[in-house]
Amino acid sequence: MKVRVGIVGCGVVGTGTVRLLLENREVLRKKTGIDLQLIKVADLDWEREREFEVPRELRTTDYREVLGSSDIVVELVGGKDFAKKLMLEAIDSGKHVVTANKHLLAIEGEEIFLSAKKKGVRVGFEASVGGGIPVIKALREGLVGNRIETIYGILNGTTNYILTRMFEENLDFESALKEASEKGYAEADPSLDIDGWDAAHKINILASLAFGNYFPFEDVYVEGIRNVQRLDVELGKELGYTLKLLAIAKRFDGEAEIRVHPTFIHSEEALAKVSGVYNAVLIEGDFVGRTMFYGQGAGSLPTASAVVSDIVDVARSVATGNSLEITPVDWEEERISVRKNFFSRYYLRFDVPDRPGVLASISRVLADFNISIAAVLQKEMVCELAGRKGEPVVPLVILTHKAYEQDVQKALGEIKRLPVVVGEPTLIRVEEEAE
Repeated sequence: MKVRVGIVGCGVVGTGTVRLLLENREVLRKKTGIDLQLIKVADLDWEREREFEVPRELRTTDYREVLGSSDIVVELVGGKDFAKKLMLEAIDSGKHVVTANKHLLAIEGEEIFLSAKKKGVRVGFEASVGGGIPVIKALREGLVGNRIETIYGILNGTTNYILTRMFEENLDFESALKEASEKGYAEADPSLDIDGWDAAHKINILASLAFGNYFPFEDVYVEGIRNVQRLDVELGKELGYTLKLLAIAKRFDGEAEIRVHPTFIHSEEALAKVSGVYNAVLIEGDFVGRTMFYGQGAGSLPTASAVVSDIVDVARSVATGNSLEITPVDWEEERISVRKNFFSRYYLRFDVPDRPGVLASISRVLADFNISIAAVLQKEMVCELAGRKGEPVVPLVILTHKAYEQDVQKALGEIKRLPVVVGEPTLIRVEEEAE
């Protein structure tokens, strides 16, 4: 059986998808029994240089040619406004759609999935999270029998590369970012990556799919790595921890935590060993326990592989007439609210004078807010040449047992007003895979 495929957007991922569909068409036919026929590829600029030359007979600048001639419409233009218009138009005309657009799905996904459900068509979105890592398929199929409790994800290669270089080579943030840019791992404007938004889009999609509720994106807590200091990476290493930009989704009775922030994890844990531009997702289900998915999270060919995986899945729907699937939109009847008062361990660093009584005064404030100390590290290195009274200050690190975010923030507000504390305290959350 032939299934007609059209693509809108022929940038890096679009070009890779065209190449895969053309070069591996016979392989796909042998494996699936379906002949995926690439009908049209729409793009506004056919003059720019590409790594793979799209045959001229497939090219168009009018996306409506794709909509009119395809069974499956693949949206690879990126962005939000036109991409949303394109997808809703395709869905309204009864077309199945495939997308890699994490930004759009994280923010406008509810309308898109509900529209598809109403029209009885499918939305494939494997490539929106993790590039070539089949984590969406794992949640929809392989782990479908499980109640998903926790997701930990290293979901952005740029930030993982920067933090890896800071950890392994003791680079400061700016030097590591410069190196990432020179190697092509960071965009000219890396804000979406280093400020955590890219990872936040992805974890919101995973949480919505895993927990059966669509979560408004504004409910996701987002903190990037722009303010990470080399000193904290070094001190964390000394305590046995590795710093990662971790995307976290946890489910509780009627509540969920969805957050992205720099996080210390024990250096012997599996996620801590994910280095460079690689991504990984650790999922915990009630029956399967912990499973981990690892691989390249971006790039033309790995992402194209995920796009084509979705095309094949949707093509089976076209061939069989079955459009049933698990979507991120409200399969769970219970409404789940997002909890902002996290329950976590904390790494707290204070710049203080090296004299008696300092730790005691800070400890008293923590105790007042029911925050228990697990470990203390004080270094003799001088952080600042002059404290408030003209004396040198040194770093004092306190690791807490689990505490509530609101209590920790209130305690820090009190502590930074103590005469022995110089400047702003540093807070980094700590997660233990074994918890």
